[in-house]
Amino acid sequence: MKPKEAHDARALPPVASIRAFEAVGRLGGIRRAAASLNLDHSVVSRHLRQLEDWLGVALVQRVAGHVALTELGRRYHERISAALAELALATAEIRGADDHKQLLVWCVPGFAAQWVTERVALFEKERPGYSVELRPTDARANLLAHEADVDIRFYLDGSPPEPGGRGLQHVELARPEVMIVASPALAAQLEGVITADNLVHAPLLHEEHDQQWRSWLERNGVATPPKLPGPLLWHAHLAIAAARNSRGLALASAYLVDADLKNGSLVELRVPGTRPVVIGAYAYVSREDRWSADAILQFRRFLQAEVVRFATRG
Repeated sequence: MKPKEAHDARALPPVASIRAFEAVGRLGGIRRAAASLNLDHSVVSRHLRQLEDWLGVALVQRVAGHVALTELGRRYHERISAALAELALATAEIRGADDHKQLLVWCVPGFAAQWVTERVALFEKERPGYSVELRPTDARANLLAHEADVDIRFYLDGSPPEPGGRGLQHVELARPEVMIVASPALAAQLEGVITADNLVHAPLLHEEHDQQWRSWLERNGVATPPKLPGPLLWHAHLAIAAARNSRGLALASAYLVDADLKNGSLVELRVPGTRPVVIGAYAYVSREDRWSADAILQFRRFLQAEVVRFATRG
């Protein structure tokens, strides 16, 4: 399409149908979209059919009462979602709204619960007028589609995915050392018994996979078997909770277990012949074209200063 043609009203589908389709794709259902738009679900269905007729392609597939985006629908949704979000952002800026001081931050759950949430409170207290909505989630935000302003999560060295990408910019917030933690009772049982060699047979606690333990062991010169023992807990804070309850040994950084180490509910288990190692980093990611936006910049600098303060605390 030529640039001039893009401004032709006949080149654009009805706005109501676009809004309906965007909501259906984002919320995963017609009734949820209808509730979000304050419309009857039959009206949203009609808008969807109107858009499909206008385009001449199927955007959704209906199976057993549910709707899912087709491949064409997914690609179209990604682009129109970004366009609508950009339109809303531009409108807010022109109207002088306070949106530029409001941040939606997605963050890996353990880091969010154990460290970031307290910093959000401090940030808002020190900078009146700024507000941060923190969403703990294992899913990476689609920042190009404006799902969030900032995405913070842990990236394991040498393993995909990597932070950033096309249209995105990132900075490492912290590269923490990782230690073995256990309940005092379990640590007492293992003291003098556990060695580097038999650690691979110990009750290990994993998050969504065993890669973190595998990386830690290999960096300590311990050969790892094809499969490491221990349950999957899926989230760092659940693995830490299991360690508190003597279910096994968890890997964690001070960012996740500082309070537990101070109150004695967890202790660091020191295994002869091993040492704490760095296996990855927490990264702060946002859109490249918004990297210097006021709230994104202010929150990034604040967290970077907090990381330094935390690392050098007495």
